Amino acid sequence: MTETAFKFISISLLTLGLGQVLIAVPAQAGGSVSVQLGPRTGAEANLLNAGLRAYSLYRDMKGAGIQQRGSNNAAGIIQGGQRNQGLIRQQGTGHSATLQQNGNGNAYGVFQYGRNTRADAVQQGSHGAGATFTYGW
Repeated sequence: MTETAFKFISISLLTLGLGQVLIAVPAQAGGSVSVQLGPRTGAEANLLNAGLRAYSLYRDMKGAGIQQRGSNNAAGIIQGGQRNQGLIRQQGTGHSATLQQNGNGNAYGVFQYGRNTRADAVQQGSHGAGATFTYGW
């Protein structure tokens, strides 16, 4: 075996071994991944706002609503203003979420799945929209 081939095999095995360790650590240690949606334009904000309001109607949430499935979940919504739509949906165990809206005509959704996630959102101004999606393991 040439020295170059030996180095290639050694680097490949080292990379494969590190990849397995990096993949295994988060599953054993627990963790979460979160995605936040924030529109860049007024048109995007209007579209997300309409989508969240349609989802709220489908889930029978008017103005503010919290739906939880699982155990040891906590959530709260505080609204100041008019025509705001806030919703929190948690499915799993050990979630915590707060949503505070100040202004008029805002819409925001917090969606948590899995276990042991935390999301806190504050929405200021008027006619804004946003959403947070979190999954914990």
